[in-house]
Amino acid sequence: MGIRIESVSAMSAFVQAAELRSFKLAGQQFGISSSAVGKIIAKLEDQLGVRLFHRSTRAIRLTAEGEMFLARCRNVLSELEAADAELAHTTAAPRGRLRVGVPFTLDLLTPLFGQFMEKYPEVELDLDFNDRMVDVIDDGFDVVIRSGEVSDSRLMHVKLGDFSNLLVAAPSYLARAGAPHIPSDLMKHRLLHHRFYETGKLGSWDPIVPEGMVLPVALAATSLEPLIRLAEAGHGIAWLPYFAVADRIRSGKLYEVLPNSEKRSRAFRLLWPRSKAPLPKLSAFVKFMTESVKGVLQDHGE
Repeated sequence: MGIRIESVSAMSAFVQAAELRSFKLAGQQFGISSSAVGKIIAKLEDQLGVRLFHRSTRAIRLTAEGEMFLARCRNVLSELEAADAELAHTTAAPRGRLRVGVPFTLDLLTPLFGQFMEKYPEVELDLDFNDRMVDVIDDGFDVVIRSGEVSDSRLMHVKLGDFSNLLVAAPSYLARAGAPHIPSDLMKHRLLHHRFYETGKLGSWDPIVPEGMVLPVALAATSLEPLIRLAEAGHGIAWLPYFAVADRIRSGKLYEVLPNSEKRSRAFRLLWPRSKAPLPKLSAFVKFMTESVKGVLQDHGE
């Protein structure tokens, strides 16, 4: 039997439940009970003739059919929102929910989100902090902040600035273990690595580390934030973006290791789905972050 969705709110309730993995939390978004959300989902399942969620006493999770339906619902809701924006006056105030994918660079970006909230109080920021490579469109993001190059033709992007990585360690660690003087000295040290969530591979320390050198691993983490904290606590040497540790270097909490080594610049970018008529909330965010992040990167420059 084909689906007969009675209202956009029913589709929105399903998307909220899928993203929050909770009927209760989804209900709170709409001011209705968890049981009401459950009834909406059950009706959708009856109309589709499939189960959208696996349910247990503790949690819900999407079935394979639910994953497919979620992608379709996101596309439909996005198109409806875009159509509404095209009909609205071009000077309409930015408003509504904006889902943003953000890397764990709290010191750099968190103050800027606060400033954006003050400037655009009708925009609801939904921040997803993670260090994994998300699919901007399929994962339902309005905009994502990431480093590196862009190869997806479905995306618009703007370069916010350049940055480089460097080796850092706490004074207490260097006093205890000694400071390396050449790259091969790293073989004798406790090294804190970033591991990519998608591939399980360790991040490269190129160009400091010569090709063919396999570094020791004292610890690996899929997020930069614990690497910063562990390095600051004196547990080893980490390879981190300069803007993420600039304040700690200036305060003396971290020292640069092998400071005269060659460095390679990387681009910091803002990415969002290509659209003929970007929503006012997205346009406002892109403009604000483009201006603000460039300024912050310059303040945290080398």
